Amino acid sequence: MPLPAVLGHELAGIVLAIGPEVREFAVGDHVVGSLIQFCGHCRACIAGKTYQCTHPEETLRDDPDHAHRLTRNGEGVAQVFGTGAFAERALVHENQLAIVPKELPFAQASLLGCGTITGAGAAINTASVRPGDTVAVIGIGGVGLNVISGAKLSGAARIVAIDMQPKKEELARRFGATDFIDAAAGDSVAALQALIPGGVDHAFEVVGIKATSEQAIKMVRKGGGAYLIGVHAPTSTIDVNVTIDLLTNQVDLRGVYMGSSNIKHDIPMYAQLYLEGKLNLDDLISREINLADINEAYKELKGGSIARSVITSF
Repeated sequence: MPLPAVLGHELAGIVLAIGPEVREFAVGDHVVGSLIQFCGHCRACIAGKTYQCTHPEETLRDDPDHAHRLTRNGEGVAQVFGTGAFAERALVHENQLAIVPKELPFAQASLLGCGTITGAGAAINTASVRPGDTVAVIGIGGVGLNVISGAKLSGAARIVAIDMQPKKEELARRFGATDFIDAAAGDSVAALQALIPGGVDHAFEVVGIKATSEQAIKMVRKGGGAYLIGVHAPTSTIDVNVTIDLLTNQVDLRGVYMGSSNIKHDIPMYAQLYLEGKLNLDDLISREINLADINEAYKELKGGSIARSVITSF
């Protein structure tokens, strides 16, 4: 990311102004922004798979003299993922926004643009979890909690939460986990197999490291699915036994991007589920902060004691 830049990729707010060719939105609409950039007319977009768009750069400006939407003292300022949420106002392409009901609180709404659609979408869209299925979730941060929510919404019979921090058990169960494994206490794969002999139908890795990715594959039953959500380092690789894991056990190994979500459909859906009391967003918010406190909030994230701090005052 070139500097200077405005970071932040989860945002919600009120439309203050629109461009002359914008038809989907009006001033006063309540919207949620997402980092998913899509052109709207490639093969993937036409099929509704906007998360697989082949020309996301079409949401960017193509005039080299006015490439930046934002400037400071005449100098261009970059926006992370085209959103730039850590600011009082944001200038966002219409394809990265979705309308939500005005009764949805902004703090909860802001979570829908990434953490919720990525986690819940992985269970609902990518894995197509069905009633009665068994699920394991490795890594109980904000996205992992949303995977649990998605699995619960889909009717999973057993949802096993796995994390290095035992204190996360209470929160995981609040979102719908039926079991908890302390990953620091021993072999997580053996512990999972003891709970659910033969393995789970679906295992979701939400950490982004080699060891847990390989564990997810070993936790899955024959014919089940292992889904890698956690973002790895660009040079990261994992070891897979093709003959045993993929051919003999027929494990479906999938990478997950943004929960296979179409934001125009999925964000309003999750908003409605929250308003109906079916989706837990409240417990994702550890506290609401002022923009000036952002550095302190990042320090707290490193400790693993909070799910999310949400900026609601500026």
